[in-house]
Amino acid sequence: MNRLPIVCAKPIGIDSDDNLRVNEPLLTEWLIAFLRDEIVRRRGFKKAVVGLSGGVDSSLVAFLLARALGPENVVGIRMPYSASSQDSLDHAALVAEATGINMETIEITGAADGYLSICPEADGRRRGNVMARVRMIVLFDQSQKLGTLPVGTGNKTERLFGYFTWHADDSPPVNPLGDLYKTQVWAISKYIGVPDVIVNKPASADLIVGQTDEGDFGISYPKADRILFYLLRGFPARRLIEMGFAAAEVELVKRRLDSTHWKRHLPTAAMLSSTSINDYYLRPVDY
Repeated sequence: MNRLPIVCAKPIGIDSDDNLRVNEPLLTEWLIAFLRDEIVRRRGFKKAVVGLSGGVDSSLVAFLLARALGPENVVGIRMPYSASSQDSLDHAALVAEATGINMETIEITGAADGYLSICPEADGRRRGNVMARVRMIVLFDQSQKLGTLPVGTGNKTERLFGYFTWHADDSPPVNPLGDLYKTQVWAISKYIGVPDVIVNKPASADLIVGQTDEGDFGISYPKADRILFYLLRGFPARRLIEMGFAAAEVELVKRRLDSTHWKRHLPTAAMLSSTSINDYYLRPVDY
């Protein structure tokens, strides 16, 4: 499928989201067509499974999948840990009710704690990574059991910040949100009908009590998205500062972007031949 032109790069006010605005009706229909094409035509599946966290990203994917495949062909799986908030569970159930998709709940506390019990020194980050990887084990195993394809929910902002667990959050083979900044996810979610209580709540991985994405980042999503937009189009940091962006915030975003580049690639193999996979050996669709 051809790429969908969304915006053009032009210097505008640092508090404006004009460069990030999308045509919500058109983009929604394009994403639905993308999911049908990738899941059904290219991979031969009729059903999909998605982890339902109760957050806006997974909620939007559930809404898109319900339209792309029919709600009867979508399974949303809640995977709570003992410290997960009740709101997350309630909001995931709200999405299942609103979309009509099937919902299952699989508790991960026993599986995660089975390993963490031998690592009492594990800090919050290590514990969070274990939970994220256990959830992905569940998602892929259930996809095998149910004959479905796992669908990812990571947005472009968190992927560019490296704000995901490697071999966990970004593992599913199809991701409709991977090229959408968080502010664009919010816009499409409002358009498609994701409940306001989900769209408007602070974004959180819900791995540690009280944790929020923006608290971890040290910058808000809207500010990060505006800076990322220009950096990805080749604007040097000094140009952004001249435009009025705070130097400390530009440096923070650029450092996160540059230091997490490796997380956005498959494992690096030593190239020994002219047929090294994903280096030289590419199918036509990969170019």
